[in-house]
Amino acid sequence: MIPLILALALQAAPALPSSPDPMPAPRQPAPATPQLLPAPTADPAIVTRYRTCTEQVRGNAEAAVQTATAWRGEGGGVHANACLGLAYAALERWAPAATAFEQAARAAESAQDPRRADFWVQAGNAWLAAGDNAKALQAFDSALLTTTLSQELRGEVHLDRARVRVAENNAAAARTEIDRALQLVPTDPMAWYLSAALARRERNLARAGTDIARAREFAPDNPDVLLLAGTLAGLGGNMEEAERLYRRVAEGAPDSDAGRQARESLATMREIEVPAPAAVPTPAPPPPQPR
Repeated sequence: MIPLILALALQAAPALPSSPDPMPAPRQPAPATPQLLPAPTADPAIVTRYRTCTEQVRGNAEAAVQTATAWRGEGGGVHANACLGLAYAALERWAPAATAFEQAARAAESAQDPRRADFWVQAGNAWLAAGDNAKALQAFDSALLTTTLSQELRGEVHLDRARVRVAENNAAAARTEIDRALQLVPTDPMAWYLSAALARRERNLARAGTDIARAREFAPDNPDVLLLAGTLAGLGGNMEEAERLYRRVAEGAPDSDAGRQARESLATMREIEVPAPAAVPTPAPPPPQPR
């Protein structure tokens, strides 16, 4: 996750450090996945070269940048640009990654390649990571305009647009995007999780509680979901439930960001619960005795 300016943050109770805020953080452009591999009908030589390039991304991203750049100069088109975007993303060089993904998307459009929507989504997330909200929205809009976008991915794009709107301090527009996503992907736990996080920002704890409960229905063991559920329980005054959930995250996912935050929250709760040592009163001097 890439940190951006936090907006519309809700102040937590003193005993509860805020859960990691997922709303302004974009999804990182995906690593090399089967969805980005050449179609089975592609030239076998292209398939082999693309796979070699993406394997290099995992082992040596700097070298993969050089490999993909040279391939692009030879007319590598969609696949060279896709690998170049992945290499730059691995190095967290987000603006060049976004540009490469956009070039892959445009080349895919010219070739009527159904993966063009995926490339636009990756470009939008890379622009969001780079802090360019306007270009991120343009890329996400281009993805939504494609006819090959699945309903699931369309819902994910609306969630990504919500993150842009939060980064712009526009909570109302973010809520519109998330509600649209929930219509498209009603069983996606992350959609409910993000909706709960936004409701918390909006100081609507009733909706935040309802939405995090839905997230837990679909992802009962997800540490991020449980962490936010714990924070919301504490904000609602149920400190026992908050502690139980924090402890579950800390023990179940100790090496994750959520586990670290849960441990910090538990430590703070213990500090609040342990009273300061009472001052020992100084005994008053005895009254003077009559002579």
